[in-house]
Amino acid sequence: MKLEDFLVEHQDLIEKLSAIEHERWAHWQRYVHSNCIENYDGSLTIPRELVKKWEYQMNTEYKYLSEEEKDSDREQVMRYLPLLFPIYKK
Repeated sequence: MKLEDFLVEHQDLIEKLSAIEHERWAHWQRYVHSNCIENYDGSLTIPRELVKKWEYQMNTEYKYLSEEEKDSDREQVMRYLPLLFPIYKK
């Protein structure tokens, strides 16, 4: 099946997954903003310890993350499972 045909045939699934992705992104942004320092001009500064932590995570393959860090990624995957596998229920 060509990609174009797949996209047309699965447009509803793509939209549902896109909505979940937006929710995931918005959740992350709220988390980041809640951990930043608001400056006088409305800009945000990420604390040094979080910059170091997130840089480490960005540059580390999943298999080398701690179980706690992996759990955070697993939690996000759980948002997608019901759409990918309709038989799966939370």
